[in-house]
Amino acid sequence: MQLGASIAVGDIGAGPAVMRDYAQAAEGLGFDYLVAPDHVIGVDPAKIAPGQRGSNATAYHDPFVLFAFLAGVTKKIGFAAGVLILAQRQAALVAKQAASLDALSEGRFRLGVGVGWHEIEFQGLGMDFHTRGKRSAEQVRFMQALWAKPGISFKGEFHELADGGINPRPKSGKVPVWFGGHAEATLKRVAKYGDGFMPNRWPPGDEVLKTFDRLHGMIKEAGRKPEDVGLEVWVSPGKGTPDDWRKEVAFWKKAGCSHVLAHTTFTSAIHERIKGKTYDDHLKAITKYREAVKDLL
Repeated sequence: MQLGASIAVGDIGAGPAVMRDYAQAAEGLGFDYLVAPDHVIGVDPAKIAPGQRGSNATAYHDPFVLFAFLAGVTKKIGFAAGVLILAQRQAALVAKQAASLDALSEGRFRLGVGVGWHEIEFQGLGMDFHTRGKRSAEQVRFMQALWAKPGISFKGEFHELADGGINPRPKSGKVPVWFGGHAEATLKRVAKYGDGFMPNRWPPGDEVLKTFDRLHGMIKEAGRKPEDVGLEVWVSPGKGTPDDWRKEVAFWKKAGCSHVLAHTTFTSAIHERIKGKTYDDHLKAITKYREAVKDLL
């Protein structure tokens, strides 16, 4: 099982030195991969409604730009978008960017994708918010076709290409696509053509085990093998004790998870961000977490 760490750009700063240092430190600690989120546009914080998320007060690097930079200053650590809001972007352009990053990182990149929730981003990028689910599903098939062959013809509801292709393409013929989300439609997409599933909604327990079992059944129905589809869950170094972390990681490993992400800023009903916001706070948090669970991986 691989252990990843989030990159808290909004806390530690967006400059090249701090990004380089954090990535190299995580690699030196033995982390397998780094995850960064994707938000292109945010709301003016002075105008945001009480309880509303998505202000532009927090910095977000474009994942392709960030990981291309980090690929040049690291040697083996992997990278994953967690998650790229695919439907607000042009599919052919994402396919090109992902293929270029695959080449520059020598296969160290996973493309996590999601449908998004913030309508203002779609508005600013000129994309339809209301068709984002089914458009995203077609985008993945279009990108996978572009990665697989030098030239393709494709005709779908939203995309059409007559005998065209991209170069470079991934040496393996694919960039791994992992789906975030929790809807039934997401499970269907994972089962049909996903390389992995990235849920962050469920704590350890029977509900998530039932969901994983159902997903495995859907993968088999699609003519694929469950072991070929990865599972990534998020855990919180800011919550609980080292003993709690060990119990949680042991549960996820037994549940068949291939990846565990130690996320230092994500907050939800079951996740807590760490208390501090400095570079040292985040580095200490992931160092302590990995030390506690490393023998369980």
